[in-house]
Amino acid sequence: MRFASLARRVVDAGNCRSYSGHGGQLRTALFFPGHGVQRVGMTAQWLEAFPGTAKPFLEETDEILGCSLSRIIAEGPNSKLDASTNAQPAIMATSVMIMRILESEFSFKTKQEIDVTLGHSLGEYAALISSGHLEYKDALKMVRGRAAIMEECSMKAKEETGDRYGMVALVCVPERLENLVTSIHEFLGYGSDGVKDDSSHVPAIEQVQIANINSSNQIVLSGSLPRIRQLLIQIKEFGGHDPRAVEIKSDSPFHNPIMMPAKDYMRRALAKTNIRFPGDMPCVSNVSGRPFGSKHDLIEKLSGQAVNTVRWWDSIKYLHQEAGVRRWLGVGPGKVGRNLVGKEVGRVQSKTGGVWAITDPKEVETTLQDFLDKAAAG
Repeated sequence: MRFASLARRVVDAGNCRSYSGHGGQLRTALFFPGHGVQRVGMTAQWLEAFPGTAKPFLEETDEILGCSLSRIIAEGPNSKLDASTNAQPAIMATSVMIMRILESEFSFKTKQEIDVTLGHSLGEYAALISSGHLEYKDALKMVRGRAAIMEECSMKAKEETGDRYGMVALVCVPERLENLVTSIHEFLGYGSDGVKDDSSHVPAIEQVQIANINSSNQIVLSGSLPRIRQLLIQIKEFGGHDPRAVEIKSDSPFHNPIMMPAKDYMRRALAKTNIRFPGDMPCVSNVSGRPFGSKHDLIEKLSGQAVNTVRWWDSIKYLHQEAGVRRWLGVGPGKVGRNLVGKEVGRVQSKTGGVWAITDPKEVETTLQDFLDKAAAG
């Protein structure tokens, strides 16, 4: 085991903490990134720094999938890695690999140091693995199968309409976010709860939806890009809103009724999967912004995530304002997740709290040391 001094600090910090299970106040959250953070070579530095853990883990991943995903991650090209069937399992695998490295190389005790997990969109699967609800092998297969069906859904929608499909982020001042969301729902014909009763039967070209509510000033729309542009014109002319719009690097409209076949696939797959409930700690659902309440609840909400809005901002507000979380540890490629969390809870470190991200092997030791010092302080 490498970095023995840090490993001792991990154990000592864990021994200083007192728990009566995870039913009391939650102090430390572990979070994971979602789709879009993939890049060719994102495992290379981890393989070089920690070959004893990273290499067998990636070999295990390839064996589970029956293909060399590790080579696609290492060599690309970008067009191949960016395909959902590769990008989604690659992101999840990289996130879980880093957790394995923390646990095996640094003796990080996830069950002792972490009180609750969550993941942004795709990141929810890594969160459920880390919380002990799902096994890595099962989750990896489901993510690959789900991604394949999502690709098929996108291709079918394009063939039916001739439109381009994707996602567009909207940024506005925080004071106008609630009104912006309401205006969008009104123009799309949603009820007061933001739900269409029969959205699965609406033609693909009309299926525009708020895919993510990411923060106090950012939401994401998914669906037909021409239809989204038309919607933006309407809310500007008739709703008095003029948010900054940025097209996201994605050729699929995730979290949209177009993805109903992916929801059906996940419900069937989860029904046959060994789900531990309760897990080692709570995991927060993207759909509700609250911890999963039962095995049935997990199956319904995790499968429903494919077609429902990701309520990331609600999740962060719940953990920060209601549950009392003060320490946030992000693990996985890219720093988008850390930025989204930090923007809402504050990036400035306090005596016992803060937001950390482990995305690079060169950062691990110093990041963990600071994190553990704050954990030991309260």
